[in-house]
Amino acid sequence: MSTELELPFRLDIELTEVMRLRVQSLQQRGQKRQEGERLLQSNEAVYRLDFSQQSLRFSHWTVCLAQPGHLTITATSQLWTPDLTNLMTRQLLEPDGVFWRAPTDAPSAPVQYYEADAHEFGERIAELAKVRKVMYFLFAFAEGCNPETVDCSITFTVDK
Repeated sequence: MSTELELPFRLDIELTEVMRLRVQSLQQRGQKRQEGERLLQSNEAVYRLDFSQQSLRFSHWTVCLAQPGHLTITATSQLWTPDLTNLMTRQLLEPDGVFWRAPTDAPSAPVQYYEADAHEFGERIAELAKVRKVMYFLFAFAEGCNPETVDCSITFTVDK
């Protein structure tokens, strides 16, 4: 028997602020980032998934964009420990999850996305859930999309 487990992506306000302060600090001192370091862009925020269970199979995404816009979700690898190290580009996973709503889309139309990439991305998250209790993601907002207009979760099947 199996059940479904829906996990919401939650904005990590503290970690987002720490990463913004890193950018600000470098700018104020006129310094450059470390080689390979991935700085947070102004249109990005850090989100997290907290796994209550480890044995998961990806089922589907639920992404709601309240208005036209573009959302790109990038996962970080299990090697990144945000309290100890800066985020490096080698710690970003592929593929990204890319979701959008065009200005010409009806409000009731489903959010569009690259299905194969989103499925592979979901399966990768399920694999990493086996070794992580928490996973971090960069959400990049564009074309009218922002944290207030996005609601995003991922659903897994849990085998019992």
